[in-house]
Amino acid sequence: MPLPIVAIVGRPNVGKSSLLNCLVGRRIAIVDSVPGVTRDRIIAPVPLADGYVELLDTGGFVAAAKRDRSPAQPATGKGNDLTEQVARQIEYAVASAELILFVVDAQAGVQPLDRAAARMLRRQNKPVILVANKVDAPDTRVELGELSALGAGEPMPVSALHHRGTEDLLQAVAGKLGPLGRQRPPEPVMKLAIVGKRNVGKSTFINTLAGAQRVIVSEVPGTTRDSVDVQVEMEGRTLLAIDTAGIRKRRQLADDVEYYGLHRALRSIRRADVVLFMIDATEPVGRVDKQLGGYISGLFKPTVLVLNKWDLAEDRADREEYAPYLTGAMPELSYAPIVIACATTGMGVREAVKLAGDLVEQARQRVSTSRLNEVIQAITARHAPRRGQSARPGRILYATQIAAAPPTLVLFVNDLAAFDDSYRRYLLNEIRARLPFAEVPIRLLFRLRRRAPKT
Repeated sequence: MPLPIVAIVGRPNVGKSSLLNCLVGRRIAIVDSVPGVTRDRIIAPVPLADGYVELLDTGGFVAAAKRDRSPAQPATGKGNDLTEQVARQIEYAVASAELILFVVDAQAGVQPLDRAAARMLRRQNKPVILVANKVDAPDTRVELGELSALGAGEPMPVSALHHRGTEDLLQAVAGKLGPLGRQRPPEPVMKLAIVGKRNVGKSTFINTLAGAQRVIVSEVPGTTRDSVDVQVEMEGRTLLAIDTAGIRKRRQLADDVEYYGLHRALRSIRRADVVLFMIDATEPVGRVDKQLGGYISGLFKPTVLVLNKWDLAEDRADREEYAPYLTGAMPELSYAPIVIACATTGMGVREAVKLAGDLVEQARQRVSTSRLNEVIQAITARHAPRRGQSARPGRILYATQIAAAPPTLVLFVNDLAAFDDSYRRYLLNEIRARLPFAEVPIRLLFRLRRRAPKT
């Protein structure tokens, strides 16, 4: 059974994201004094009483003009009118929620947008808890009376900044929802980070995979500001797909929001099991792509190169030419498989995710010590290391696998100087060809084996 959803709703800059972070107990959503930082729905499970709920943060409510389309119809994503798309994400959140936390700023008092949000929530006919945030001092309580005029019940004073009043709030949530049962959110079998430079189609890919308008899609670069976790059921398995902010050069970051968005994206790569690295097929591989490829490679993350927007490039490009082109542009990811995709039509989307699952299995493989040493002996017999800077021929005395995901191999050698970068690349390529690690990064460690002193 799905977990009950508790949606956090309110006008911009009342502290919704701060409240989410406070209740979850860790920093999930970006918090900034600039209104409108949160655009997509951000979800996190929270333990409550005898079970769990999912807290759902939303963008700031802004009274919008009447729209001809029904709320269930997805927005087109064209142009730069993100206000309408944020409003639709709020509508989706409220429609799916069993309880609404209506957040207002106790210091600012009732504002026109608060009244508009209250009218919208009354039309939904769902239980609401009015949360008066920014009650950072005990004497602020006397200023809460006017908030009752919103018609959402008595306000509950909290300070998300100082973690004040949140235990009472959670008890009120539990009281509204009733018994939850001892449910736990299902653990995803795979965490999948969707990364790439700005406007490459990451959010469209997520929505196509989820089969819903889960994150905002726009032609405006930089629409996604935070990392958004989306749980997806595929072939009976739960996957966690992480949409990330688009990467661009650090010197071009406009403000703190973009800076934190970049760091969230890089953190998402670190916590993922596998990376879908999206590349725009209509543009040459650029400096940002190469830097991101180097970062992913340095973390030894299994990677699928997703060549997106192929529908716009197929008339002027050849599929067969792209593999050597990408290998030349990003040699550190030469082992990574390539998927031709068009996220808007769904072409290649499920294929990329299935391939990502195969890579996770590859990365978790272990080989016996006897098999590994047999392979190493065959490799060195074919091509022994040159002496180079070493005073004696290099020899691999013994090899063992000490870890998986990534597969980590330790080679004990007689002289480290005999194994230069060229020979190490040769070893990696041969190991991939002979062991079940063909398309994943391998961590190769060299250790000097010293003779035991004579007694």
